[in-house]
Amino acid sequence: MTANSTPNWGNSYRLIASEKWKAKSAAMGRDVTEALVEYARPKPGMKVLDVASGTGEPAISLSSRVRPAGRVTALDLSSELLQIAAERAQQRKLTNFSIRQADAHELPFPHESFDLVTSRFGVMFFKNCQRALREVHRVLKPGARTCFLVWGPFEQPYWSSTMGIVAKHVGGPVLVPGGADPFKFGSPGSLSAELRKAGFANIEEKTTTLPWTWPGTAEEVWEQAQAVATPFLPLLQRVPAEQRSAIDREVISAIQQYANGDSIQFGAVVVLASGAR
Repeated sequence: MTANSTPNWGNSYRLIASEKWKAKSAAMGRDVTEALVEYARPKPGMKVLDVASGTGEPAISLSSRVRPAGRVTALDLSSELLQIAAERAQQRKLTNFSIRQADAHELPFPHESFDLVTSRFGVMFFKNCQRALREVHRVLKPGARTCFLVWGPFEQPYWSSTMGIVAKHVGGPVLVPGGADPFKFGSPGSLSAELRKAGFANIEEKTTTLPWTWPGTAEEVWEQAQAVATPFLPLLQRVPAEQRSAIDREVISAIQQYANGDSIQFGAVVVLASGAR
C-alpha cells in the first residue's frame, strides 16, 4: 500500500520496517485484503493490474483467484517493496504473478489491457488523482471495473489511539496541509465523485467496518505504526524529547483497551468504491 507520489514511501526506513513486520502486518491487513478481493469479484482467466501494490496485496491474493489462465501485475514506484512482493509470490509458487516498477500517473500499458484494476490504500496518495484515474480508465477493457479500498475518517480506533494521542499533546495539524492524506476519501461520496469525474460509469461506494487485528502486543503496534505511517512523520518529529516517554505510555495504554488474548483487535472503518469503463 504505497504512495505513487511520495518518495519517502520507498525509502530504506520504511523498507526495514516492512521487512521486520511483514508477517504481522500481513496478518493485520488480511481481512481488509479479503474484503477488497471479494468486492472485486475476480474470475479465472482475468488479466489484473494492482496499483500501488507495495509488498504485494491484494495482487498475491488475486493471483490465486484468476489461475490458471489469468495473470496479475503488481505495480508500484518502489522497486524494493516490489521485490518483497515477488519473493512472497515465489514462496506461494504463483507463476502468474509479475511486478512492474512504474508511476500510476503514467501506466506503461496499452489501451484496454486489463479486465480488472485494483488498489488497496493507494488512491488517496496519488499526487494528481484525476490523471491517475484517467490512466486506470484508459488501460481497462470496455465494461471492466476498477475497485478501490481506502481509509474512512481519522476518528476511528487504530488512528485515534495512536496518532490522535500524539496530536493532542503536540498540537498543530495531524497531517501537513496539502500533503499526503490517508483520509482524503474518508467522507462518503468523495471517491465516487472523483471516479465520475474521470469518466467511470456504474459507480458504487460503501463504508464498512472490518477486523483490523494485530497478532501481538500493544508495544509492537505502536512501533510498527511509527515506522510505516510516513504521512505522520512531521507530527512525530514535533514531539519534544522530554514528552516522548509519557506519550508512549499513554498511546500503549490506549491501544491495550483493544487487547483480546494475545492480539489487539481494532475495527477498521474503510471505504470500498468501484466504477466501470
